[in-house]
Amino acid sequence: MALAMERQFDAYVTAALVETDGEAVFALGNGEVAWEGGARQTAHDGAVLTAERHPTGEGVITGGDDGRLVWSRRDGTQLLAEAKGRWIDCLAVQPGASLMAYGAGREARVIDLADAAYARTFAHERSVAGLALDGRARRLAVATYGGAALWYARIADQQPSMLRWAGSHIGVKFSPDGRFLMSSMQENSLHGWRLSDARDLRMGGYPAKVRSLVFLDGGKMLATSGANGAVIWPFAGSDGPMGKQAMEIGFDEAVLVTRVAAEPAGTALAAGLGDGRVWVADVTSGRRMELKTEPGPPITALALATGRIAWGDEEGGAGVEEIPESLG
Repeated sequence: MALAMERQFDAYVTAALVETDGEAVFALGNGEVAWEGGARQTAHDGAVLTAERHPTGEGVITGGDDGRLVWSRRDGTQLLAEAKGRWIDCLAVQPGASLMAYGAGREARVIDLADAAYARTFAHERSVAGLALDGRARRLAVATYGGAALWYARIADQQPSMLRWAGSHIGVKFSPDGRFLMSSMQENSLHGWRLSDARDLRMGGYPAKVRSLVFLDGGKMLATSGANGAVIWPFAGSDGPMGKQAMEIGFDEAVLVTRVAAEPAGTALAAGLGDGRVWVADVTSGRRMELKTEPGPPITALALATGRIAWGDEEGGAGVEEIPESLG
């Protein structure tokens, strides 16, 4: 299958994103943000460590090891915030919401993209490793050592609600309905909590770290990396995955899935592999198709939106492809 686009950049691909108009964007380890159509901006003096699509769908917000938070568009860049002497290596945004959060050392900082004077800072005992906003951008979850802290994003003086689980938590994600919070861990494990009663969801057995997770099919399923196929957990019903078994799509004993991507309401799931290949599957029918078949460096970035899939690898290779109509 011929690729719609192939590129070779001079740096590690930190993130791949797809804007609302369908154009792919790549955030790079040399501080640049590069568009599929050729536009390019230098956003950081150093590496891009994290990137998310701007809540309006136009452009990309990036954090870097220069302590800068930057909004990049095809026609220029805008500095949104600075954390001098610290890395900004995690972000949380919600489509259509003006509030966003970024991590700087042991602090989670919240800003309002519609109000330059607005700021909140939430301090933690240990480093902030991951962030998530719920669907209304009302609550902020922070992954840190020993569990996750829950804050109200707009309240200045408060104490967080702590969801505790031993170990180092490196990423968090709310379920689309706000009933569950999932955490990836430094260990080869996925953990979660049902927020109504803080009941633990213990989801282990992974051969590698879960570095990528995404809800899809209207929140009825959660897909993760970290295994020899994409692991799919069922989340329909009040108990979510409690007492249920996961299924695995695209099992390959020779290689691990490094990244997964999907649209929240859809059933198409993309997976990037440790040997550089990329596939897409429909999680309801199980039909799977290879998009990038040539082996190469491990996939480090993956996105699926507006019917397109974009990926990048650790040596700067990147590609974009349409989701095949015959997938369903």
